[in-house]
Amino acid sequence: MIIECFDGGIVRLSEPLDFRRFKLVLHADVGSGTLAWPGITLLDDRDALVSVDLVPTLAGRPDDASWDQRFAEMVDKAREHGWIDAERHAIRAHIERMT
Repeated sequence: MIIECFDGGIVRLSEPLDFRRFKLVLHADVGSGTLAWPGITLLDDRDALVSVDLVPTLAGRPDDASWDQRFAEMVDKAREHGWIDAERHAIRAHIERMT
């Protein structure tokens, strides 16, 4: 599953049925100024935190009850591996930049 971030605060979900990977793809030049995507915190150049509650609200999410269950299972697995920030209720995501 890929969280894609664009200029202007636009965020969407792509590959929503791939529950085995989770990453954040930045299509914007974050170095040119402060860009904000609600529910997403850039920790450094390599990692970010994505709110667990944000993901199901994104454009590109299938409207399917089985998706909700599989997403919850993915979050549980992420928690087992230490990839959940309990205080922020967020999933750690690797950042990739598109140029």
